Amino acid sequence: MRPLVSRVPALLRERAFRRYWTAQSVSLIGDQISLIAIPLVAVLALGAGAAEMGLLKTAELLPALLLSLPAGAWIDRRARRRRIMIAADLLRALLIVSLPLAYAVDALTLAQLYAVAFMVGGCTVLFEICNATLFVSLVPKIRFVAGNSLLNGSRAMAFVSGPGAGGLLVQLLAAPVALLADALTFLYSAALLARIAPTEPPPAPSAKGYVTEGLRWALRHPTMRAMFAASGTVQFFNLMFHTLFVLYATTELGLSAGMLGTVLGSGAIGGLIGAAAAGRVVHRIGIGPTILLGYAAFTVPLLLVPLAAGATPLVIALLFLAEFLSSVGVMLVDISSGSLLAALIPDALRSRVAGASRTLNYGFRPLGAMTGGALGTALGLRPTLWIATAGAALCLLWLLPSSVPRIRTLPETTTSHEPAPGPDPAPGPDPAPSAHFPERTGEAT
Repeated sequence: MRPLVSRVPALLRERAFRRYWTAQSVSLIGDQISLIAIPLVAVLALGAGAAEMGLLKTAELLPALLLSLPAGAWIDRRARRRRIMIAADLLRALLIVSLPLAYAVDALTLAQLYAVAFMVGGCTVLFEICNATLFVSLVPKIRFVAGNSLLNGSRAMAFVSGPGAGGLLVQLLAAPVALLADALTFLYSAALLARIAPTEPPPAPSAKGYVTEGLRWALRHPTMRAMFAASGTVQFFNLMFHTLFVLYATTELGLSAGMLGTVLGSGAIGGLIGAAAAGRVVHRIGIGPTILLGYAAFTVPLLLVPLAAGATPLVIALLFLAEFLSSVGVMLVDISSGSLLAALIPDALRSRVAGASRTLNYGFRPLGAMTGGALGTALGLRPTLWIATAGAALCLLWLLPSSVPRIRTLPETTTSHEPAPGPDPAPGPDPAPSAHFPERTGEAT
C-alpha cells in the first residue's frame, strides 16, 4: 500500500500552491452561498420580479464589460499582482457585510443590492485578471492541466456543498444574514494569499497601443478567436438562463430554498466526476476534442430544465440530471480550455489578454441578463428558458470549423506578441498525467 503522502497530488505538497489552492477553495464555497443567497434576497426579502432580477444580474456583471480592458492594461504594469488580489478580497468582504447590516436595521433596498453587486463585480475583475498571472507564477507548464484540475475540483466541491449550505442558511436564518459566510471566506482568502510570495513576471513596458494590444493579439490568433466566440455565445445564453432560474424554480416549479439548494448541490457531484476525469480524457482524445466534448456536455443537458413539469419528484429528477451532466461538461471545458489558454498567452501580455477575454466573453453576460429579464417579462419564464438553453448549444458551431478539434497537445508557450502564423498552434509535448487524476472549467469560460 502506498504511503499517504504519495497519494497527495504533487502540487499540494508545495506550500505556496497549497495556500493558494486553499484560498481559492474556501472562497469558492462562499461564492456558491452568495450565488443562491443574493437572488433570494431580491426575491424573498425585496419582492423582485423578472425585470428586477435582470437588473441585479446586469449590475453584478457590467464591470466585466466596462473595466476588464483597462484593468488588464493597468495590472500588466504592476509588479505586485498578489497585493491587488488581497485588497480586492478585503473590499469584497466589506461590501458583502453591508447587506446584512442594512437588513438588520430595516434599510436594505434594491438600489443598495444593485450598487453592492456592481462594486463586488469590479473587485472580482481585478482579482481574476491578477489570478491569471499568479497561477502561471506558481505552476510550471507541464502541470497546467494538473493545477487546473485541482482548482476546478475545488469548484466542483463548492458546487456540491455551497448551494445546499446556502439554501439551508437562508431557510434557517434569512437570505441577507447567510451572506456573512461569504464575507468570512473573502477574509480567509486574503489571509492565505498574504502568506505566499511567488516570483511574478516583471511589469510590461508601456508603448503605443499598449491598452488594446491584448485585445488585438487575441482577435488575430485564430484559435483564441474561435474559443472566445464559443465562450461568448455560452456566456450570453447561460446568463439568460441563470437570471431567471431561481425565480422559475421557486415560483413555477414550487421548490423551496432548501430543496433548490439540495438539488443544485447534489447535481453538482457531476463536477467532481468531470474534474476527476478531465486529465484522462485529455490524455485519451487530446486537449482540443476535450474542449468540444465539454461544451456539448455543458449546454445540451440544460434543455431538461424548461422541459421539467409534472409531479415534484419528476421535476427534481430532471433538474438533478440537467445539473449533473452540465457540471461534468463545465469541468471538462474549464480544465482543458484554461490549460490551453495559459499555454498560448505570452507572459508580457497575460493580464491584457485576460482583460480582453473578460471583455469579449464576460461582457456578453450583462447583455444576456438584460435580455433574459426582458424576455422573461414579455414571453414568460419557461419560453425564455427554452430560448436560452437552445441558444447556448450554438457555441459548437464556432468550434467545429476551427483548429480546436485538431489540437491534441499543449502548444509551446510563445514569447512573441505575434500569434502563430498557421491555423494551428505549434504542438508541444504531451501534458504529463497528474497524480490527482485517478482520484478526481468565468474560470476559463
